[in-house]
Amino acid sequence: MTTEFKRLGKNGAYRLGQLRAQGIKRQQPPVPFRPTFIRPDHRWPVSTWLLGLLAGALIIMAAAVAGWWFMPFVVGVLAGLANWIGAWRTRVAVPAVAAMTAAGWAAPLWYGVLRGQPYGAVARVIAAMLGLPGYAAVGMGLTLLVAVVLALAGYWAGRAVTPRPIKD
Repeated sequence: MTTEFKRLGKNGAYRLGQLRAQGIKRQQPPVPFRPTFIRPDHRWPVSTWLLGLLAGALIIMAAAVAGWWFMPFVVGVLAGLANWIGAWRTRVAVPAVAAMTAAGWAAPLWYGVLRGQPYGAVARVIAAMLGLPGYAAVGMGLTLLVAVVLALAGYWAGRAVTPRPIKD
């Protein structure tokens, strides 16, 4: 016990700093930064994805005109399945699906407001009934948010039914 007190505080007393002697190698220098959203192993080119997003926005647009409020979910499922084939990172695909849905749902709403439909008045009433500021933009934003949430839920459902790639 007394030898413990004599070693306390002395250099090399407890073999700290001798990790290299125990088989731990020297730390490697850091690798240069490379953005991870740029991957050369995509199976489809960017133009194919842009056409797919445009087609999804057009489908959502046509469905909104027809009154099919559930179509963002269906298009989101299709986007999730297509992403399994195309191998885009989720942090790139999720904002793209959200933008596609917002554009596809906002265009018919905006067109209807410009043509004299009472969407603005209805949006004001809905926002006021929910306790939000009684502006049409708040009601429209809430409507777009619901559509985006539907599409993202569909995207996650589409990704959930597809197998993950095995990493070597």
